[in-house]
Amino acid sequence: MYAAISEAAIALFLERGFDKVSVAEVAAAAEVSKPTLFRYFPAKEDLVLHRFADHEDEAARVVAARGGRSPLRALRDHFLVGLDRQDPVTGLSDDPAVLAFHRLLYGTPSLVGGLYAYQERAEAALADALGEGSLDARLAAAQILAAQRVLALENWRRVAAGESAAALLSRARDEAERAFDHLGAGLTRYA
Repeated sequence: MYAAISEAAIALFLERGFDKVSVAEVAAAAEVSKPTLFRYFPAKEDLVLHRFADHEDEAARVVAARGGRSPLRALRDHFLVGLDRQDPVTGLSDDPAVLAFHRLLYGTPSLVGGLYAYQERAEAALADALGEGSLDARLAAAQILAAQRVLALENWRRVAAGESAAALLSRARDEAERAFDHLGAGLTRYA
């Protein structure tokens, strides 16, 4: 039910724009009542932003499962694998549905604002994985996730401008390596 409601909403938002679609229209398209819709999604923005819920603790899970690698090495490796897979989270995906979703997300101020709440929870989860929420761990988590976000946005901007993901892969990998090298120079405790 969760996925069906969200897919119906996103289809409407992509067709007409987020601000031009009412919650009542989403409920009708999903063939549910408004109270049912709000049981699954407390706010209209959640109909879109829930796609990030699976990624909220992704960095923390990577650190927890890092084996003998340092936290930063595990996160670097994970990001590079994501680039190779053209994972939408890395911004390096030229799938038309992914590009349309990103245009919707980054072109709607209320969605961008809501995305920050997800990012804050991701930082908190990573900080806990790095050092039980200490100030140093929170600062490191913020820097690491900010670097990943900037890399992903840069990849998305290039793809949205017409470059193919395959053609960008080498450059994106080089930029990710450089970003993680910079992080490692400053975050020696986690490198």
